[in-house]
Amino acid sequence: MKVYLTRRERFNAAHKLWVEDWTEEKNREVFGKCCNKNWHGHNYDLFITVKGTPDPITGFIMNVKELSTIIKERIIEKLDHSNMNLDVDFIPKGMQPTTENLVVLIWKELEATIKEQGGELHCVKLYETENIFAEYYGE
Repeated sequence: MKVYLTRRERFNAAHKLWVEDWTEEKNREVFGKCCNKNWHGHNYDLFITVKGTPDPITGFIMNVKELSTIIKERIIEKLDHSNMNLDVDFIPKGMQPTTENLVVLIWKELEATIKEQGGELHCVKLYETENIFAEYYGE
C-alpha cells in the first residue's frame, strides 16, 4: 500500500530570464516581462510529495518534522529572498531559473537526503503564480 504525503513551503525570490547572445528585442519577444533588466520576483509555493508504506508502529511514511527540516535547510534557506540568477549554489551559472528548471534542480537537491531518512521522493511541484506551475517526477 503506497501513501502519498505532501509538505508545502513558500519562498520569495527574484530572477531574470535572459539569453546573452540575443538582442534585447529578441529577449523581450521570448521572455516578455521576465527579461526586465532590473529583475522581477515571485511568491512561490513549493509542494514536496513523498511516498511509501506507513510504518506499522508510527503510522508515518516519513517523519514530517524531518521532511520540513530537510526542505527548509536544502531549499528554502537558499532560495528565499534570493536572486536566483546570482545567489543560489545549486542553480548552475547561465541556466535560466525557470519554474521548469527549478523543479528538476530541487528534486536533485532533495532526493538523496529524503531517501536517507527513509522516504521516497514522488513529486516536486512549484507554483510561480496562481496560474503557472511545473511538476517533476524524477523521470
